[in-house]
Amino acid sequence: MNLNNIHNIYFVGIGGIGMSAIARYFKASDKHVAGYDKTQTDLTDSLKDLGISVNFEDTIASLEQRYLNSETTLVVYTPAVPKDHAQLTYFKNNNYQVLKRSEVLGLITKNTFCLAVAGTHGKTTTTSILGHLLNECNVELTAFLGGISENYNSNLILNGNKVSVVEADEFDRSFLTLSPDMACVTSMDADHLDIYGDASELIKTFEDFTKKLKPNGKLFVKNGLPLKGITYGIEDDADYSAQNIKIQNGAYVFDVKTPDAVLENFQFNLPGRHNLSNALVALAMSVEYGLPRPQLAKALASYKGVKRRFTYQIKTEDLVFIDDYAHHPEEINAVHQAVREMYPNDKVVVIFQPHLFSRTKDFAQEFANSLSQFDQILLMDIYPARELPIEGVTSKWLLSLIDNKNKKLVTKQSVIQHIKQSNAKIVLTIGAGDIGAEVIKIKKALLNES
Repeated sequence: MNLNNIHNIYFVGIGGIGMSAIARYFKASDKHVAGYDKTQTDLTDSLKDLGISVNFEDTIASLEQRYLNSETTLVVYTPAVPKDHAQLTYFKNNNYQVLKRSEVLGLITKNTFCLAVAGTHGKTTTTSILGHLLNECNVELTAFLGGISENYNSNLILNGNKVSVVEADEFDRSFLTLSPDMACVTSMDADHLDIYGDASELIKTFEDFTKKLKPNGKLFVKNGLPLKGITYGIEDDADYSAQNIKIQNGAYVFDVKTPDAVLENFQFNLPGRHNLSNALVALAMSVEYGLPRPQLAKALASYKGVKRRFTYQIKTEDLVFIDDYAHHPEEINAVHQAVREMYPNDKVVVIFQPHLFSRTKDFAQEFANSLSQFDQILLMDIYPARELPIEGVTSKWLLSLIDNKNKKLVTKQSVIQHIKQSNAKIVLTIGAGDIGAEVIKIKKALLNES
């Protein structure tokens, strides 16, 4: 398909973080862009501000006339949309070109120098660091991010089309539509077992992804993963290694050992060893791309992060409120490590909203273990997203597995009251569901209290 011949693009599920980035891209390319989503959000509002038409009714009547022309309209959909969706069914039954988001990403990046970031954790932060480094070094690039960058207040960095930076998403095997020139794999922990069945199938699919690299392409692999490539790690014998790590004024200061030299004195302002690891592989890819150390060091020091990735909502002497997207046990462990490293002696209350019944069922004991590490646990109901309930899989059941007496089930209505009663200096909200919508309410309530 030649995207130059397409004038109208309609997104089914336009409010998704990955979908909205592509919608922004096509709008900037002077295409007519519109779409459907189930609910109005800050993301859909920001798309409307760009002149993109968004409707919230799953009816054919809500489609604008121009999108009823199947010859000039491309339809993009996300696998999260239910199979009985009326608009999507209409498009499929009326000879429209209907593609998954990942297939469109493959088309957009096909004729660019593509840098792809894969892994079960760390994709969004790594992609946004890499996009920022390249952009600050004046590379002509487009970066599609799976979160809102604090530097650009957007999930799209648009500064030319010679180079593309993308998240290579393992969900639904989406990343197999890409053909990158460089790729990294940050982690391969079991996840999405509703799709893969077991961890070995997930690992096999990551192996298949590495075979999608273009000839002479470069693969970067977290040290210890069962893949062959350029390795990276923290204070180890990897090809690229972060060394001489110090914490100064809440930031990491470190050197990078490369296969050829030691690059000294980088500063990175995000807490957590997992984030330092993400920064390291973004630096490694940038160095191999050919960017110079002085520009990279300046760019990294100016990186501000991604919304809902260890985002400080309140940071005072008496109270710290952090919000994070962590929704897998390994991610919760990483957030715990970061909090303890920054605030070793303070009480931490965590508010967690589990995401998906299947993930809760598959990793119940791991979730319980990771949550037990905090001083106090407030557990919300499971956010179902695309799933129907599974019998016996509830937050009450998960709570019973947590080995910490200071634990409680809470509702959205009661969570603020419980947070205030905890008297914890560090308040942490985590989860990938709609807990993000509660953050602003919690922040306002805590500021009124203090």
